[in-house]
Amino acid sequence: MNEEREKIEDIGSFIAEYSAHMMGCGVHTSRVIRSAKRIGVAFGYTVKISVFQKNIILSLADKGTKELYNEVIDIPALPISFEHNARLSALSWETFDKHLSLHDLRSKYDRIVNAPHINPLFVLIWVGIANASFCRLFGGDWHSMGIVFSATLIGMFLRQRMTAAGINHYIIFIVSAFVASLSASTSLIFDTTSEIAIATSVLFLVPGVPLINGVIDIVEGYVLAGFSRLAQAALLIICIAIGLSFTLFLVKDSLI
Repeated sequence: MNEEREKIEDIGSFIAEYSAHMMGCGVHTSRVIRSAKRIGVAFGYTVKISVFQKNIILSLADKGTKELYNEVIDIPALPISFEHNARLSALSWETFDKHLSLHDLRSKYDRIVNAPHINPLFVLIWVGIANASFCRLFGGDWHSMGIVFSATLIGMFLRQRMTAAGINHYIIFIVSAFVASLSASTSLIFDTTSEIAIATSVLFLVPGVPLINGVIDIVEGYVLAGFSRLAQAALLIICIAIGLSFTLFLVKDSLI
């Protein structure tokens, strides 16, 4: 009985950590719950999960012995990671199909979450290229694209540094939007599509993943989680608007 109790505690603790990590890296709620339940079934347990904005309540039950394990775990603030999303979901299927031991499951999980991150410089350059492409898509000329690319590099670099310093993310969004749009306002000096350059310079900050996940959660019935994600995304969009409005206030005469 003691060994079984230790086993259910170990498995419950792992599933709680696994679920919290998936939620933190930007996975929609139903996928997290399906993956967690899949792992529980692989070990012969029934998993019940309640997901909130900041934490997860997990209950693990053994119908045979009537043993129960309960845990409340905080959802960590992690960077959005589609790689973790896909690989952790695949890990749940591998556990279910191949009946991995807890030791093997933990080893594979640790390798996934501790894998080297993408070089920030690589991210910086490609975000700049993507934002410059948005500028072109909305009718900006080549000069505006170059200015938006440079402005995005500055704003994104500042965002990376402020995030690493642990500054509040709402402040990060306001400051990054202000600096990026102010840098893009240099387009006013040249004969170019300056209004498009300024408007598109902050698009790299738009919280697309929380917006999409919020809608998916609501459609799939996880209304509380969905609305909390949409509320957070709305606050971030307001922060972007505040930062952009500071720049527009400074350069409004040139725009007119």
